[in-house]
Amino acid sequence: MSMPPQERLPAYRVLTHLGLMVAVSAVLGLVVAGLAVPFAGVAGLGARNVSKGMADLPEELETQPLSQRTTILDADGNRIASLYDENRVTVPLKGISRTMVKALVAIEDYRFYQHGALDLKGTLRALITNQASDGVVQGGSSITQQLVKLTLQSQAKTPEELKAATADTYARKLKELRYAIALEQTHSKDWILERYLNTAYFGDGAYGIQSAARHYFDVNARDLNVRQSAVLAGLVKNPTGYDPTNYPDRAIERRNVVLDRMAQLNVIPREKADKAKEKDLGLKVTETSSGCLNSTAPFFCDFVVEYLLDDESLGKTRDERENLLKTGGLTIQTTLSMSDQQAADAGVQNHVQQSDPAIGALAIVQPGTGNVVALAQSRPMGVNPKKNETFVNYTIPREYGGSNGFQPGSTFKAFTLAAALDMGMPLSTAYNAPSPMTFDQADFANCPGQPGFVGPYPVSNSTSTPTGSYMNMYGGTRYSINTYFLQLEEATGVCKPFELAKAMGVRLTDPAVERFPSFTLGVTDASPLEMAEAYATFAARGLHCDSRPVTQIKDANGTVLKDYASNCQQVMQQTTADAVNDVLRGVIEGGFADAQRLSVPAAGKTGTTSAQKAVWFAGYTTKYAAAATIAGITPAGVPDELPGKTISGSYIYEASGSGFAAPIWGDALKAITAGDPYEDFVPPTTAGAGDTVPYVPPAPNNGGRGGDGRGPRGPRGR
Repeated sequence: MSMPPQERLPAYRVLTHLGLMVAVSAVLGLVVAGLAVPFAGVAGLGARNVSKGMADLPEELETQPLSQRTTILDADGNRIASLYDENRVTVPLKGISRTMVKALVAIEDYRFYQHGALDLKGTLRALITNQASDGVVQGGSSITQQLVKLTLQSQAKTPEELKAATADTYARKLKELRYAIALEQTHSKDWILERYLNTAYFGDGAYGIQSAARHYFDVNARDLNVRQSAVLAGLVKNPTGYDPTNYPDRAIERRNVVLDRMAQLNVIPREKADKAKEKDLGLKVTETSSGCLNSTAPFFCDFVVEYLLDDESLGKTRDERENLLKTGGLTIQTTLSMSDQQAADAGVQNHVQQSDPAIGALAIVQPGTGNVVALAQSRPMGVNPKKNETFVNYTIPREYGGSNGFQPGSTFKAFTLAAALDMGMPLSTAYNAPSPMTFDQADFANCPGQPGFVGPYPVSNSTSTPTGSYMNMYGGTRYSINTYFLQLEEATGVCKPFELAKAMGVRLTDPAVERFPSFTLGVTDASPLEMAEAYATFAARGLHCDSRPVTQIKDANGTVLKDYASNCQQVMQQTTADAVNDVLRGVIEGGFADAQRLSVPAAGKTGTTSAQKAVWFAGYTTKYAAAATIAGITPAGVPDELPGKTISGSYIYEASGSGFAAPIWGDALKAITAGDPYEDFVPPTTAGAGDTVPYVPPAPNNGGRGGDGRGPRGPRGR
């Protein structure tokens, strides 16, 4: 039968087809033969150039490991975040439903298991169709050729390489064919199909069949049914154009094409295909965001990422380490306890609101291990400063991308207390500590080899004592007497408390401005995590453990890449810590923080800066150590005074650690320790002579939220 006049090809086009078929057949024959023999007379100089160019290509395609999604888990194995450049989780072929495999082969390359790297019939048919249309309108590539194309695209490192890998030219197809032949010679058909299904992009951010199955239908790849498989198999041709979340009508039409093809090839019965075509797409879309922004614990997640980016064992450069986290398919086991995190979040939110002109922050660690179990702050992670959203992590040290921290005030007195006890000074060490007092800084010894201090240093007490100005360590600590602790530091020297604080986890990096007689009053900035880590040392009887948010990393194959063991060191005598614990429990049991008593023994210390820009409470039980702060801050992020501000609906007349920060600590720790067995601290070996503090009635409420809490609450017994 002759072609109708309107469809008859011009004579020159017919000759072109014939010439093209002859040339392509010759070139393909030579490709299959190994491209080792030059040829002439088939298609002229162009064919010879193609042959030479093909012969110059490497014989094998380098198949690098696929980029995979990294998963961050809490201590119980629940996912808290994912990190990826491409949202992909690879699965073996046996982990993909046979229906899905058959659907893909049916629509993309139904003779895949019968031909080699090239489906000659399909390729010639596509070449003729494309030549007739003056463009590439029909694909003839085998699945192996498609895998080569996807691999070259994903491994392109420069714009030029990517352009070459996506060019709609026959030269690119011949290049891919050379690689495809080598691939079929070195790998099985099943390996190629598995790699293809794990490499392919399925639209809407889903790379690989497992991520696609989870994203569109919330099932695993092994559980995909006929209808779902047809949808996904139809996507690989044009994942954007057939995206079912944006173009459901197109996706249905394409799905039905796949179902018809499966029925035509007897992959499924015609009745089953027709029944599936009557149904909707059946989407159950789930999102897996990359990064910490949508994490269930965003700032803990942020700490995990920064902690690992700082680990040089994971890569020579920060860029290498970041690439590993985003492409390595790692499983990161963390120390996060979601129940503790929820208690921490509630503790902060109960007392500082997102819209407040202050930051509320809380860090909780486990004594004896350094495990960080929770990090919470009042301002959520986000990009909108008008909503007080921030990416600044106020809970962690600056070295991990945190803020500069805040002055911890009198919580630093515990370091001077511990230094004195570790030097052999008894708990009964007493001083007359009136207010004010002027100290000669020359009387404070610096570290050996360092210059001395000069000049007068006037100091006042922000609290008063109902028992007079003469007191021992218990009284000086309970009432947080500045002039007592300056005299104690005068006896220890500045070096010992400073170095002890460093050994306990406080990042003191600039002695020139940090190591001064004022050190004991907490004028050096610190983060909540640093203070929680330091106070955990007391709870662990002098054993300091570096804070760690991660316990183990596994690679994409489930092999342990690295274990993060606790890094602990005894930094003071156990008896020193026992004595500190006995003194600091008096702050909670009858002291300024009496309202925060728990069902188990606890100890701690309040802190307030001189300008009341920040208030603190650091405290602990035998199992948990936590530090809470509320710090005034301007819209520009500059520390600001708290008095005169309204925090959580209450106007602040005078700010104190016991009245504002301690309730955050108390709410969180009461929830966390509820039901814990009663476990007491080891008592000190000796309390020393005269180590008693008489009972004094509670001081009257003098404003602020529930009073400033500075009055004693009852007898401590020593």
